[in-house]
Amino acid sequence: MNNKAMYKLSYGLFVLTSSAGGKDNGCITNTAIQVSSDPNRISVAVNKANFTHDMIAEAKKFNISVLSEDAGFELFRHFGFQSGRDVDKFAGFKACERSENGLLYVTQGTNAFFSVDVEQMIDLNSHTLFIGQPTAMEVLSDAPSCTYSFYQSNIKPKPQQNAAPQGKTVWRCKICGYEYEGEELPADFICPVCKHPASDFEKVVI
Repeated sequence: MNNKAMYKLSYGLFVLTSSAGGKDNGCITNTAIQVSSDPNRISVAVNKANFTHDMIAEAKKFNISVLSEDAGFELFRHFGFQSGRDVDKFAGFKACERSENGLLYVTQGTNAFFSVDVEQMIDLNSHTLFIGQPTAMEVLSDAPSCTYSFYQSNIKPKPQQNAAPQGKTVWRCKICGYEYEGEELPADFICPVCKHPASDFEKVVI
């Protein structure tokens, strides 16, 4: 079975936000979709290791900010490459507004946002699938939505090539660029930055 077939699926990219215990947080996700039109329902699958997951489970509501092709890499780095358990991602972050449901949404590098009330939670082992009813939605710009493919080709920085081989083996995450040093990558390894599995790592000798 070739796991690279998964990369052929078409994904959008989003900032998923929620709030609990008086703290706001958000993370990058590629799993938000409309699952029905009548009634209109939106779902998002969230890794249980993400701090935002716990907030949604408690608050029973979330916002989705749809990232556009105008988004810069810093926005992905800010919301995707650090944990809300360690830093306050919205401290000093000005490109956001609070919607009627009390949650923040991102206004820079986005083209729409949705506010969703959770109606169902389905346990998917590593993830929880949250399904809910949109309570608000607005178009923020006419810029095209950022797909996963566009991010990989046009936004994500290319890995720096070392001037001379040093013989060191690292395993580089193809999603966020995190590097694990060692001859073998554990089969159950999970990227500490973007939470993707070992199958999303490539072996690199530098």
